[in-house]
Amino acid sequence: MSAHRRIVLIAIAGALIISTSGPLVRLSEVSPATSALFRCAYAVPPMIVLAWLERRRLGPLRGRPLMLAWAAGLLFALDLLFWHHAIDYVGAGLATVLGNLQVFIVAFAAWAVFRERPSNQLMIATPVVFAGVVLISGVFDADAYGADPMLGVLAGVATSVAYAAFLLLMKAGSQRSAGPLAHATAVATVAIAAMSPLFGGADFTPDWPAHGWLLLLALGPQVLGWSLITYTLPRQPAALTALLLLVQPLTTVVLAKVTLAENPSLLQLAGCLVIVAGVLYGSRRAQPARTDAEQDEQVPKTSTV
Repeated sequence: MSAHRRIVLIAIAGALIISTSGPLVRLSEVSPATSALFRCAYAVPPMIVLAWLERRRLGPLRGRPLMLAWAAGLLFALDLLFWHHAIDYVGAGLATVLGNLQVFIVAFAAWAVFRERPSNQLMIATPVVFAGVVLISGVFDADAYGADPMLGVLAGVATSVAYAAFLLLMKAGSQRSAGPLAHATAVATVAIAAMSPLFGGADFTPDWPAHGWLLLLALGPQVLGWSLITYTLPRQPAALTALLLLVQPLTTVVLAKVTLAENPSLLQLAGCLVIVAGVLYGSRRAQPARTDAEQDEQVPKTSTV
């Protein structure tokens, strides 16, 4: 098996694992801030062990990679707080679809930061995808699923912005995975606890079986799922990672229907299909596109010995 194929399979496995996040949040039946807090807090001890093992091989994490990991932790805290509220407003399945608008944000941000120019397909697909967002919002739908679909859309879009920034910072940090993720998770835990009053407040003493669902959320999606994804981030283009993460919303919609009996309206399901189809179309050439420098120079590359 080639190294590229192995990295792709690892990213897909990570996306499948984190696709259980939304249903586990709903099953815990705690407030959004509480589930966001404990999924990180319970993940910190095993992440410290993984980071310590990595440190023994590669030495301590210092300087710019460490600062980027801390910044990523702050953005991850916002990502989780907004996303867990989106789950509350519009359900686990639709919230996960909305959160994965990050594909477009990552692609355009990578253009600005890494000079990875987006394709024409991405430009065409952008208004199509946002039409799907409008359908999910329930503006034209009296049967829209969710406590507040419009707020769900706003929280989902905010999630995507924070999610995209988190992915880009983790990619820019270093070739490591466990150390940066451990630092980011620890910072996110503290940040969520500090910001929780602005997001409805967190219950610091949830009862069973909530603790069980939150522990499963931490050990599965947070530790295992994100460890796999973080491993792949510096090893492939940002747009390709973002595209592979689309496995998550498709799987979550199915899981939410089976485990939580979530039944989005026909228009909302149509919005999901529009978003996924638009993102697939828009991202399919993002990976091989040339950078701005390559486009401008049009000079063949020479190898060095």
